[in-house]
Amino acid sequence: MSDKSFEEMLEDSLVTIHNGEVVEGTVIGVKDNEIILNIGYKADGILTKHEYSNNADIDLTAEVKPGDKLTVKVLKVNDGEGQVLLTYKRLQQDKMNKIFEEAFENQEVLTGKVAAVLKGGLSVAYGEGRVFIPASLVSDMYEKDLSKYQDQEIEFVLTEVNPYKRRIIGDRKKLIVEKKKKMQEELLARIEVGMMVEGTVKNLTDFGAFIDLGGADGLLHISEMSWGRVEDPKKLFKVGDTVRVMIKDIADTKIALTLKLEENNPWKNAAEKYQIGSLVTGKVARMTDFGAFIELEEGIDALLHVSQISIEHVEKPSDVLKVGQEITAKIVDFNEDTKKISLSIKAIELENRKAASAQKAAEPEEESVEE
Repeated sequence: MSDKSFEEMLEDSLVTIHNGEVVEGTVIGVKDNEIILNIGYKADGILTKHEYSNNADIDLTAEVKPGDKLTVKVLKVNDGEGQVLLTYKRLQQDKMNKIFEEAFENQEVLTGKVAAVLKGGLSVAYGEGRVFIPASLVSDMYEKDLSKYQDQEIEFVLTEVNPYKRRIIGDRKKLIVEKKKKMQEELLARIEVGMMVEGTVKNLTDFGAFIDLGGADGLLHISEMSWGRVEDPKKLFKVGDTVRVMIKDIADTKIALTLKLEENNPWKNAAEKYQIGSLVTGKVARMTDFGAFIELEEGIDALLHVSQISIEHVEKPSDVLKVGQEITAKIVDFNEDTKKISLSIKAIELENRKAASAQKAAEPEEESVEE
């Protein structure tokens, strides 16, 4: 028979634990801010809400119930009040650190949910761990406001894993750049000069529109938007518009686009419509010191030289004409190769004067009546 007391035998049956040791416990109580576990030691283990999860809004009573088994890590064998302080989240973090290290070595693409938008970037939840993605690595372009990423699922790779400094850094920009490069290569292999393609207006400038072709942007220069004169691209398009354009040129990765197609080329039948000697009506589109340009139709302007505006001397076109004014003139020259048409109002006036003189000469003189 043993000489030990019941208390001594009970103490011998209990495990010995140390700080940092991993133990398994059974939940024997759950409160709003802590979980109580039987870890086979003379004192119960206390797992606070803070040491259970990083989520301050978590409901412990919904997470665990009495009888559940939890593997935890000992923080302090004696907290000064005879209790054993435990942690669950740090043990999970240790496991996550190993996962992060492997993912970093293999450059594995991870997917996590943006848990918080911080001043300098995004905090992304991955499993039980957190990854910080600096603002400069969130996208391939500068984004002033990152709030749109809140609660979004995003992909990233790891660029730094340092558990000792608690630095787990992610990079989303790298994936975007690689994806765009692949799409660009696929697009360039698929398109050729003269091909019609569909795209979306991505950006508008004074000199043209950048069209997203699904892998690369093409430039629709202002001079290629219409056979006519375009003053402002923003009057024709808006960001988000879907447009069908033709590939005009491909130089390395630069793609030039056009809407000036042969089928809508106003010069196609111009030689028939604008023969020398015929009269035409148009509007004054713009003026210079040497003459006025008359729009006969969209894409076809003709020059009315200052010397051909009138029989009378005209110092400058703006003295007798104004933009938008409709005039009728005679075609005195047509050059299809250079796409130039010359007009004259003076020629019409001279013809009218000549006709009037001829008519007057043809009229019989009135006989004088004698009184």
